[in-house]
Amino acid sequence: MPLDGDRRFLATPARRTGAQPTGQPDIFVPDGRPLPDALGRVTDLGIVAHPDDLEFLAIGAIGECLDSTARWFGGVVVTDGAGSTQGESPGERLKPAALAEQRRDEQIEAARRGQYAFVTQLAHASSTVRAPGGNDELVDQLVEILRLVAPTNLYTHNLADKHATHVAVGAAVVKALRRLPMEDRPPRVVGVEGWRDLDWLPDHDKVRMDVTRFGDLARDLAGIFESQLDGGKRYDLAAEGRRRANATFFETRRPDRAEQVVVAMDLTPLARNDDVDPILYVRSAIERFRTEAEVALSRFFPR
Repeated sequence: MPLDGDRRFLATPARRTGAQPTGQPDIFVPDGRPLPDALGRVTDLGIVAHPDDLEFLAIGAIGECLDSTARWFGGVVVTDGAGSTQGESPGERLKPAALAEQRRDEQIEAARRGQYAFVTQLAHASSTVRAPGGNDELVDQLVEILRLVAPTNLYTHNLADKHATHVAVGAAVVKALRRLPMEDRPPRVVGVEGWRDLDWLPDHDKVRMDVTRFGDLARDLAGIFESQLDGGKRYDLAAEGRRRANATFFETRRPDRAEQVVVAMDLTPLARNDDVDPILYVRSAIERFRTEAEVALSRFFPR
């Protein structure tokens, strides 16, 4: 697949509304390789909503790629994060443009420390990403990125997430994948838990990723995002707690097989079969959970 086409995802300004700061997509290649080489070597790609989502959602892939000479991690961050939580004191609060700039710099530092192949930040405002019906510009950008990168493994947000922007990005990823020829689509696509865990998924539906050996890396990368941690949201502690809970509360009668586990929803069927309705796909998972819960309870409340 050629990598020398026009890279419109870097040239097209992201649309803005109201008093949101202006910005354009940018790209950072930590080791300075030519862009076609940097994109073409990627095996594992994360597409997420906010700066720091990559480091929580795809920590397993980041660690696996660090440990490998054959795999490379790349990241796509859709929004500028200008509307994130800040400290309560007015003197601590940054204007949206300054906050977006700080979060951009933090994401670049995470890419440097995690030795990513590249990270691109598309700088959309969250409000435009989650607009009813979706954002066609974003989908166009993701189609181009996916064509240029052609990853083997793709990580994004799960479609049952609580955060509207996360759901919007996950939906945009599915739409972008379905614009590609089948042979150009990744063989593996997962939607990782975020602003709602996936413990409710029936066990046979869960994609479980053991990230035990990447605990130190996860802490290191999460600690870079001071704009979030200093704003009264200890995402680093919460994410590690969830990973540890996933490891312990999976099996009741066996010792833990891992110390930290990330759970995801398999989105590969949505990428490989355009006839699968995304809403019905998620609904089916919910119905399987409902059935599982009802069967367990009916033993004690027979009808």
